[in-house]
Amino acid sequence: MAEDAMCEEARCPNISDCWGGSSKSAATATIMLMGDTCTRGCRFCSVKTSKAPPPLDPHEPEHTAEALSRWGLGYVVLTSVDRDDLADGGAHHFAETIRKIKQKAPTMLVEALTGDFAGDLEMVRAVAQSGLDVYAHNVETVEALTPQVRDRRATFRQSLKVLETAKAAKEGLITKTSIMLGLGETEAQVWDTLRDLRSVKVDVVTFGQYMRPTKRHMKVHSYITPAVFELWRQRALDMGFLYCASGPLVRSSYKAGEAFIENVLKKRAARKNEAAVAAGSATEEFDTTNSNA
Repeated sequence: MAEDAMCEEARCPNISDCWGGSSKSAATATIMLMGDTCTRGCRFCSVKTSKAPPPLDPHEPEHTAEALSRWGLGYVVLTSVDRDDLADGGAHHFAETIRKIKQKAPTMLVEALTGDFAGDLEMVRAVAQSGLDVYAHNVETVEALTPQVRDRRATFRQSLKVLETAKAAKEGLITKTSIMLGLGETEAQVWDTLRDLRSVKVDVVTFGQYMRPTKRHMKVHSYITPAVFELWRQRALDMGFLYCASGPLVRSSYKAGEAFIENVLKKRAARKNEAAVAAGSATEEFDTTNSNA
């Protein structure tokens, strides 16, 4: 397991920020499962590609969970390359890793940033129902630009179905997606994208600036100003999104967003515990009253 593989492979600008916390519980780890070689070739992504990546490591779920339990983190993001060479797209490997983490570190919150599993919604459900706290899947861009930006096997509507299916698969599951700006999208197209995301009850959206990894990748169409990023953040919140991180260096696995989501999930858990205690007290009082009658 290479614990910082995703951050380095994707050339994320926030590595020092995520790992620079004053305590382990404040730090964020993003773990890339299933190797470092993707079966798809999106025009914005610097991760290496192949039609036949190496086979999965069957011990990876156990080793990942063991390492994370030792690190003592409060929140972890699991992601992966696309593995279209596998019958299940790697969904069961994902799910097994999540189950192992929850066994070894029950209080650790787990986010999974998955691919679309080639549209196999049963695989989406398998991951969503594995003990997960946050299901993330990135639409990446507006629908009109999707054919130029993403691999031809990925479609905007398919991504919406992934997010919709995950949301319906588990009560209380937070769903999350990310959009790159600066690819040539129009304001109207971004509005439409946000409406589509809210229509399938996506909770969290992030906006970041597209940055060209190498000269072999798509050119940057425009650089978005911080003021415009802030405008989209406010618009997203006004539309009912639970949280929105928006800025030039924001990426899907972003420390500030995860801290907010972690706080929301902990508050939900506390409310459930309070309700359970209250229900238990009421039952005990009822039993005592009846026994004295």
